[in-house]
Amino acid sequence: MYAYLQAREHKATYLAIMRLFTATLLADLSAGDVAAALAPAERDGTVERGESRIENVITRLKQLVEWGNLVQGRREVVAASIAEFQHGSVRYQVSKLAVRVQRDVDELLRVPEGAREVSRELLPAIERGLNQLGKTLSNAVGQEQRDAGSGAAQRSRELLSEQVTTLFLQHAELAATVRDFYAYLGQVVTRHHLAADEISGFRNLLVEYIQKVVEDVLRQTPAIAEHLTGRFANARPELLRLLGTSEGLGPEVERARGRSTADWQELTDWFVDRPGRPSQVTVLREATARAIGSLLASVKRATAGGGLLPGRRAELLKLAKWFDDSTAAESAQMYAAAFGMYSSRHVLPAPEHDSDDERTPWSEGPVCDVTVSVRSRSDRGARGRTSRIMDDPITEQSLLADARRADEVRAADVAELVAAAPKLDQVTLSQGALGVLCELLTMAMAQRDSAQDSGSAEDQVRGLTVRIEYAEGETATVRTAGGTLTLRDSRLVVG
Repeated sequence: MYAYLQAREHKATYLAIMRLFTATLLADLSAGDVAAALAPAERDGTVERGESRIENVITRLKQLVEWGNLVQGRREVVAASIAEFQHGSVRYQVSKLAVRVQRDVDELLRVPEGAREVSRELLPAIERGLNQLGKTLSNAVGQEQRDAGSGAAQRSRELLSEQVTTLFLQHAELAATVRDFYAYLGQVVTRHHLAADEISGFRNLLVEYIQKVVEDVLRQTPAIAEHLTGRFANARPELLRLLGTSEGLGPEVERARGRSTADWQELTDWFVDRPGRPSQVTVLREATARAIGSLLASVKRATAGGGLLPGRRAELLKLAKWFDDSTAAESAQMYAAAFGMYSSRHVLPAPEHDSDDERTPWSEGPVCDVTVSVRSRSDRGARGRTSRIMDDPITEQSLLADARRADEVRAADVAELVAAAPKLDQVTLSQGALGVLCELLTMAMAQRDSAQDSGSAEDQVRGLTVRIEYAEGETATVRTAGGTLTLRDSRLVVG
């Protein structure tokens, strides 16, 4: 269903059609309706010229149906001609998942490149919501015990459902803003070189703003965790029973958040640590410490008086601007001059082609990562000493224990083969014993120059020997739990 976003051609038309279908509830449109809606977009240049023609619209709609974004339907129409009937009788509706895809796409296209503000004002709202929810739950249980069918009991259940939905919507918004903010933060702090104004801005962002976020989270978390692990830990089954299944909706309907045990467990895990699974609050605090450490390292690099030479970031940006302002021929000459990529100086394999479409501009092609050593020193050589091998006694003992177990299993398999050697065609071997036999048998057969020759192999540790000899008319049979191995014109000797 994401294929229309990556189409090589007519991407703008597909996007305009999907926005048309998702902008209206229960959209039921024909090809003519879509063509009429695309005409203004064609006039203002949003879509290519000729895309509003009915034959092109039908082709685009059929392609979207093939991808699964649209579904076909028919209804009776009054038409003056067969062509009008064909264009008007076939209707199109958007599928449920396609609505989700287009909604996410439009939301993503509206996102700015900067940081997203964390909705920390939702933390006290969540705490108050949990407190009110506990009171409403007690009232609803009391009303049901007094008179389950009364109007007051029904209103209590409706209020309970309203508060649960509000609580989970608030938490979903808070979690989304935290994820987006720290995703932007991770993108920033991993940059090796920062300009002076960037360092100043990020300092305010990290030291001041993020400090407020962490303080608010840590201040509100104990009260929220007490609600989730105390009152609601025991009352959760009763809460889910009162919420129940919505009337008139089947089990296949997607329920709102907060109507299952998994939803409440996910909410609890966001605020409360579990053995082996830290909460998101703990992760947030650790991520903040790492971000501040990275910023301090960037400040130290920028303000150090000695050490490495200044970075080449400004020079690379200047070179990139030259590329952007030059023609294709000038770019080729500049590339050769800047990076020494003349025809007689190639010492590495040619890079992979950017794409199958030679018309793709270089600025829209794949990004080539420039290592820190090249940016700072124009040198690809490694620096520093080789990392010291860490002593890990726990892993060492674990590997030794695994080796001892494997050795014991091997010894048992060899002992089984030795015991079965006198009557190999009468006993049933285990899978492990068969593996040892096939291993030595493969080595023995590899020593033969022809089928009439003999070959042998030996387990040097335990002395087990397997020999295969040519014997016309004889058949060697080895029975195992997984089947029977038959060697024709062969004699198998195990000793």
